[in-house]
Amino acid sequence: MTGHSGAIGIFDSGMGGLTVFARIAERLPEESVIYLGDTARVPYGTKSAETVLRYARACADVLLARGIKLLVAACNTASACAVPALEQSLGVPVIGVIEPGARAAVQRTRTGHIGVIGTMATVSSGAYPAAITALMPDAQVVGQACPLFVPLAEEGWTEGDVPTLVARRYLEGLRGAGIDTLVLGCTHYPLLKSVIGPVIGQSVALVDSAEETAVTVEEVLTRLGLRAPAGSQARREFLVSDGPENFARVGKRFLGGDLDCVEWIDF
Repeated sequence: MTGHSGAIGIFDSGMGGLTVFARIAERLPEESVIYLGDTARVPYGTKSAETVLRYARACADVLLARGIKLLVAACNTASACAVPALEQSLGVPVIGVIEPGARAAVQRTRTGHIGVIGTMATVSSGAYPAAITALMPDAQVVGQACPLFVPLAEEGWTEGDVPTLVARRYLEGLRGAGIDTLVLGCTHYPLLKSVIGPVIGQSVALVDSAEETAVTVEEVLTRLGLRAPAGSQARREFLVSDGPENFARVGKRFLGGDLDCVEWIDF
C-alpha cells in the first residue's frame, strides 16, 4: 500500500464527481487529489454491470499507476456495480458514494421515511434502498429518477424558473410520500440544492453524498494512518479520456474557478 505521501484518486464517468473532489479538497486541503473523468465513455448508467466494472478497473489502473493511496468511485453507477469487486482486488482502500449517503440518511431520519433521487440507472438499480435497509430494516425508501437535473447542472442552470419547474414536476410525488430525508443520489445534484431544498420543503433534510463521502475519506485515512502530514504541499490533477477543453470549461461551474491543467489520457 502506498504511504501517506500518495494522492487520493477519484474517478467518475464524467464531471459530476467534481462535487466529490471539491468536498474532499475543502475538508482535506493538505491531501493531493487526482481526478479522472472517463469522458470518452460517459454515461456509465446505460452500460451493463460487466462493462461498468471493466471501465472502473481501467480507471483504477490509471490512478494506481500514479501512486494513489485511496480510491474513490465518485459515480453512483460504478459504486453499485464495481466497488465490491475493486475492494477485493486492489491494494488500496476503495470508497463509493452510496454507502456514505445511506449511512447519513439513516442517521438523520426521524421517521424512517427516506427519499432518494438519482439518474434512471441509479434508481432502477435499487442500490440505495438496499444500503439503507441494511442499516435500518424498517425504513421506507421511495426513489425518483430526475434525469434532467444532470444537463441543467452542466449548463449552469442551477437557479431560476426553469430548474424550479423541473424540480416541482419531479419531486411532487416525494412531497406527498411523507419523507423527512432526501438523498441526493447523483453527484451532479448538489449544484441544485438551492432549488431542490425549497421545492421539497424545509422540514426535509437533504443528504449530500459528496459531503458524506468526504467525511468517510477522512475517517478511513485517519484510521489507517495515511493522512498527509500537516503543512504538506498538495497538488490537484485532472485527467480525462476525451474533450479536455470542454471538461475545463464546464468544470468551472462545479469548482467555482479555473481548472489549472486538464490532461488527456488514452486507455
